[in-house]
Amino acid sequence: MTVKKQTGAKLAAPKAPRVKVRLRLDKLCLAVDGRTAAELIQNAQTALKETRFIELRLDSISKPAEALAPLKKFIHANPGASVIATCRRKANGGGYTGSLASEFEVLIGAAEAGCQMVDLELESAEAAKAAQIDELRKTHVGGKKNAKAAAAANGIGIVDEIPLALMISYHDYQRTKQLEKVAERIEAFEPDYVKVVSTAKSLNDNLMVLDLLSARSAESQIVAIAMGDEGLLSRILGPREGAVFTFGASSESKGTAPGQITARAMRDLYRFDQLDGATKIYGVFGNPILHSLSPVMQGTAFRREGMNAVFLPLKAHSAEELLSFFRKLPMAGAAVTMPFKLDVMPHLANCDAFAQKTGAVNTLRMGADGNIYGFNTDIAGIVRPLERRMKIAGAKIAVLGAGGAARAAVYGLVAAGAEVFVINRTHEKAAALARKAKAHTLKHDKLAKEPMDVLINATPCGMTGSRTSLPIAKNELNAKLVFDLVYNPLETPLLQLARSRGIPVISGVEMFVQQGAQQFEIWTARPAPEADMLRSVLHALEEGHEEKS
Repeated sequence: MTVKKQTGAKLAAPKAPRVKVRLRLDKLCLAVDGRTAAELIQNAQTALKETRFIELRLDSISKPAEALAPLKKFIHANPGASVIATCRRKANGGGYTGSLASEFEVLIGAAEAGCQMVDLELESAEAAKAAQIDELRKTHVGGKKNAKAAAAANGIGIVDEIPLALMISYHDYQRTKQLEKVAERIEAFEPDYVKVVSTAKSLNDNLMVLDLLSARSAESQIVAIAMGDEGLLSRILGPREGAVFTFGASSESKGTAPGQITARAMRDLYRFDQLDGATKIYGVFGNPILHSLSPVMQGTAFRREGMNAVFLPLKAHSAEELLSFFRKLPMAGAAVTMPFKLDVMPHLANCDAFAQKTGAVNTLRMGADGNIYGFNTDIAGIVRPLERRMKIAGAKIAVLGAGGAARAAVYGLVAAGAEVFVINRTHEKAAALARKAKAHTLKHDKLAKEPMDVLINATPCGMTGSRTSLPIAKNELNAKLVFDLVYNPLETPLLQLARSRGIPVISGVEMFVQQGAQQFEIWTARPAPEADMLRSVLHALEEGHEEKS
């Protein structure tokens, strides 16, 4: 090996790393936009009712500079608030159409107005000159003249200058890919905060985001999330894996990015700021899934029982993706809804007797042996409410429909000793189900002349969004008790018809809660707090009705 002779030239001293700005921030930042400066400030004021940490999307206004004066008044009037200013250019996924230089001017103006942090997108940082970024870093929060007053108001103490925190962010609106390389590009600028945002196309994309947080959170103040319905989990579990904070919306109508969750749901429903490494993860798989009330119901049960657990809505695209995600996360248990109840069965280690009979599962549990086991609790959801009102053995029960819910009803009631009649507009499907379940069939036009002890609607008719309100004609109702498995809306057209004729009814909410109660018992080996679960579902349905009316 040849050793070069050292010359008299002095070697350059290694560059000392920047001392990064650290702010005392809430774990939840609410993103706020507006069509005008006045609307932006008004929405910011609303968001402060939920959190003291907000992001102002100045790029949502055609002329962001017009918001700087009212922004300064807003921050002065809310000294305890932490505010990020963002002015993302249109080419980088934002709304600002101005030049790179004017973007820097807006961000500097926002800092001088009192914003403690500015968000500069990676593309702008890479296109900018070093002097532009240095000038932005040297900007003082509130401006030099107001440094002492701003410091005192923000609880930092009387100092000469309040340094501005610089966050550099990257947003991929198409996919989740090469997150580590993106983080490295951002880290090259030595920002105070790193933000990596992707778009989830599958549940497994969440795992890439969580892996990035786990790998980098010890050395960086990092935020990482995946947008979209499939990425919802990354927003909730991000802080658990080391994200310094996560993003949400002040209300369902105020979101600024796909998949944002309201502050209320983040704190009350998912308890995101209380999750830790010991938290057991459960969820409900389906597509679509965001309408599901299972997270409300099971989350209430977990809180009531003092369990360190969270229940998430999980949008899957296939049974294979569902099961892969279940294992990799890993999950302790899950509910399964349409369209996966049948598809997951061949992949399970074993199933209970009713699941095998119906050919469908709605509940998964991770076994101590590392295998996944399946159960069908829909049957309990139908049989339990009836058992509390009548003797099922020997009763004549008509079941409308031949799909998954109908299969659960037919098999469960036949096993309980009822005489079950399957009625479906496609009679061949009814005959096939009846033959397998050892039930009877009844043609639809004979229903009015055949008195029944119970009529069960196992079709989507009457469900919110359904084109057909009633599963039968009004003159076909000939039963002593009506049970509608549809639970949204609370009062279905079929239940209204039955009540108008003085016929007792059972709401689909009761079926939903009973099947959920058995799921809880399978997962936890504890009695389910049924009354609390029922109250939570009823409250959610009533609240949803009020919002729509």
